[in-house]
Amino acid sequence: MYACICAAVPREQVEATILAGARTVREIGDRCGAGKGAGCGCCRKRLAKLLLEHRLKSTSVENLPNTA
Repeated sequence: MYACICAAVPREQVEATILAGARTVREIGDRCGAGKGAGCGCCRKRLAKLLLEHRLKSTSVENLPNTA
């Protein structure tokens, strides 16, 4: 499935870009081209959602250090 149809960037590539350190929609665009072009721009909300999902996943209870 494409995360950005206009630039033909698959969701997997966007997820890898986020895992590699992209923290904003603009950084995703700079690194892989998604949401960056003069296309429709519909994917920007999708990219923001993927960023939020990643943040929530990385701060979930299961990922906290076990220090007890």
